[in-house]
Amino acid sequence: MYFLLFMLLSAVSSAETPDIILRGGLVFDGSGLPGVNRDIAIKGDRILRIGGAIQAGPKTRIIDVSNKIICPGFIDLHSHSDDNILAAPTRSNLNYLTQGVTTIVTGNCGFGPVQVKDYYAAIDRNQAGTNVCHLVPHNTLRRTVMGNVNRAPSATELARMTALVEAAMKDGAWGISTGLIYTPGTYAALDELQTLSKVVSRYEGIYATHMRNEGDEVLAAIDEALTIGTSARLPVHISHLKVSGRSSWGKASLVLSRMEQARRSGQLVTADQYPYAASSTSLQATVIPARYREGTTEENKARWNDGTQGPALRKAVEENIAKSDQGRAIRIARYVPNQAWQGLSLAVIAEKEKKSMVNLVQEIESKGGAQIVHFSMNEEDVRLIAKQDYVATASDGSALVPDSTVPHPRCYGTFSRKIGRYAIEEKLMPLEQAVRSATGLAADILRLPQRGYLKPGFYADIAVIDPDTFRDQATYEKPHQYSTGIDYLLINGKIVIEQGKYQGTLAGKALRHANVQP
Repeated sequence: MYFLLFMLLSAVSSAETPDIILRGGLVFDGSGLPGVNRDIAIKGDRILRIGGAIQAGPKTRIIDVSNKIICPGFIDLHSHSDDNILAAPTRSNLNYLTQGVTTIVTGNCGFGPVQVKDYYAAIDRNQAGTNVCHLVPHNTLRRTVMGNVNRAPSATELARMTALVEAAMKDGAWGISTGLIYTPGTYAALDELQTLSKVVSRYEGIYATHMRNEGDEVLAAIDEALTIGTSARLPVHISHLKVSGRSSWGKASLVLSRMEQARRSGQLVTADQYPYAASSTSLQATVIPARYREGTTEENKARWNDGTQGPALRKAVEENIAKSDQGRAIRIARYVPNQAWQGLSLAVIAEKEKKSMVNLVQEIESKGGAQIVHFSMNEEDVRLIAKQDYVATASDGSALVPDSTVPHPRCYGTFSRKIGRYAIEEKLMPLEQAVRSATGLAADILRLPQRGYLKPGFYADIAVIDPDTFRDQATYEKPHQYSTGIDYLLINGKIVIEQGKYQGTLAGKALRHANVQP
């Protein structure tokens, strides 16, 4: 009897003995409250205890994190790593691990896999450096069913799209995303978006949108998103909130006022933002109007030389280039046919090549297109948006490894810039608010349970940060530079960064929405 009692007590003691104790750090729990000095005990993939007398066992690893910040691992609500998180060179997501990111959300701007079950299964099979949540991508969905056409769906096509959305939600998608400046999503009318969003609402998902306009018509675009949220009865999330184009600079306060009015009325509306004054997308979406992007690649090429459409297309492209500081604000980030152009503006390339910028655009598009960095925002607007307590931090980037391309530095520096530079160094906002913008707020927006906060029983996705060195190193000229200052990073209880060095561990998981069935 005594032997059985001893064994039982030993088992209980063993169950409560932590595997890891983070000792002596300043804990920011993701709630927005100021940091407090607490020890954190971790057992398996969960947080066992925070504060109090934490008893170590003979096998407990104690890590001294005195003078460091302990916070939840960051959640990137807007990633374009759909393919890269599956590819061997990039599946570690190292450029985000070194920013403290432990979970990414894919399927953004309406692009990504539609078959969510298969996508999650591939992540489980291949393993990933970070956790992954997925949204149903409207652009890919529409192209799958209808192709790249500028018309409303037939009843049969809409029924098929609806069925695909429902299947995706049942398979664990967290909502639907739209990219309404891109084809073919830009051709979708309000009723189509409302119909699909109503399906998402039944499964308690969100509506995340790259709005139809982020410049002169940004307020109308916000109203469209709010209308969808109201009619479909689901939360609205504005992706990479910005005011783009010189003619719109200074309108950030109007944009925020419109969102705050909706929030005061009881509507669930939030946003995310990357803390940079430049954006990044395709050259095509930036300078070629949507009415000239319908159809196949060959049809788009032929349109340039069409007797009727060609002159109008050229004039429209010329006008859009002029709005981008005469091409000086458009910088080539990735162009495979001529890598020497990467990092140069359209204006500089045109001068070097002795070509008009319109002809340069035609040449680039005829050879597959290019990714660009677009210097289109005002820093004061960026900073005003960053300070709002309902705006999460998100990168709009993707998993990368250093190569010859010149991508947006947000892929390497979004979170370290917002928290390290804006909050710690410049004190633009309280540190606890900056941490919340990347943790608890992001989890609340996505309705992601047991992550985003440091609480007993929650998953041990934890970042240990050196406040003196946590900074972005990536620049527009040299973007492939990893952030510094992540001393330790744990994902699902596993240490993936130790003393600033990646351990080669793929600890991420596919995170499926536990949907409430209608």
